[in-house]
Amino acid sequence: MNILLIGSGGREHALAWKLAQSPMLDKLYAAPGNPGVAEHAEIVALDLTDHAAVSTFCEAHRIGLVVIGPEAPLVDGLSDSLRAAGFSVFGPSRLAAQLEGSKGFTKDLCMRANIPTAGYVRASSAEEAHAAVSRFGAPVVVKADGLAAGKGVVVAMTLEEAQAAVDDMFDGAFGNAGAEVVVEEFLTGEEASFFALTDGATIVPLASAQDHKRVGDGDVGPNTGGMGAYSPARVLTPELEAQTIARIVGPTVKAMADEGMPYSGVLYAGLMLTEDGPKLIEYNARFGDPECQVLMMRLESDLVELLLACADSKLSSIESPRFSADPALTVVMAAQGYPGVPKKGGRIDGIRAAETSGAKVFHAGTELGIDGVLTAGGGRVLNVTARGTTVRAARDAAYRAVDAIDFPEGFCRRDIGWREVEREG
Repeated sequence: MNILLIGSGGREHALAWKLAQSPMLDKLYAAPGNPGVAEHAEIVALDLTDHAAVSTFCEAHRIGLVVIGPEAPLVDGLSDSLRAAGFSVFGPSRLAAQLEGSKGFTKDLCMRANIPTAGYVRASSAEEAHAAVSRFGAPVVVKADGLAAGKGVVVAMTLEEAQAAVDDMFDGAFGNAGAEVVVEEFLTGEEASFFALTDGATIVPLASAQDHKRVGDGDVGPNTGGMGAYSPARVLTPELEAQTIARIVGPTVKAMADEGMPYSGVLYAGLMLTEDGPKLIEYNARFGDPECQVLMMRLESDLVELLLACADSKLSSIESPRFSADPALTVVMAAQGYPGVPKKGGRIDGIRAAETSGAKVFHAGTELGIDGVLTAGGGRVLNVTARGTTVRAARDAAYRAVDAIDFPEGFCRRDIGWREVEREG
């Protein structure tokens, strides 16, 4: 079958790499893709906001499945338009994608469905938000309601920091995403991510991961889209996974279906493992980035079969996905200045050398010049990913590959996986 992959980041390179391994695949197209995705797919120029043009392409190229990677086209309703045109699509509808597109929507759903989450206040003005911050006290969490590329969350340890975050958001620091904010109580515990596929009725657990959001070693500095991840996150024990499905993911899928907006796609639950059990921090309506990279490194099942069954509401008829028992870990190499204004254009060499030991380098924000030189074209530039018999072994393999890459204007955290490495002893 012919497949169209939507997106241009490290997540999409990982998806393209895994899709290309499927015996079900005839031809893979990608829009807009990146130099790494181009190793596995034919890159096509499509305006993703022009849904009719995307449908026309799918018709002309006999696309059997569209895989939508990033959140923006989902929130924009691209999946609805393509389904209406008769195509199988992996990714939720516009209404269902509100689980990521509006943090306030998700919090309200949690309240209605009795899903454990942090206490919160939705605020449509700075005055309301300031009052909520004062009521919660510090520490407190301030979130832009809409999509902010993973950066619209401030975990404020002081009231002054929280009030400044409120002002920044309502002053347009995150564009329209901050037109409304959610102020939340601060939860104590360790974070983990849980991924499941659902077609709106059947829920198929995938795997767990742990991301590292802060930009600096030791979890300091501002939040980012993610500086690295590993899978599985063993802190999310089988018992806690069962609780997550029973109390969080299951009730969410049921509530969405009951309210006329059934969720179809991958559901990514960001969790805080509190003394009272797992609580939902937020949902993403797509594979995480960089969590997708470690999941794809561990996945042993046919990805096309899984995604097509999800798109066609046939998850109940397929075998459970198989994952390697070996952990995988990815390190994000970012351009200097990220998560602020990244320095673009820095030359990158040594990727082939980095991959000689079995690591995989996924392109996230790269560009290829007419002279064939690979350069940084975004904030997060490369995802250097490896497997090992332990998290420590995967970490060491990933950092050996990092050290083989020549990217003078890039940087990375040097402590990805530190919690699990300490637990391994």
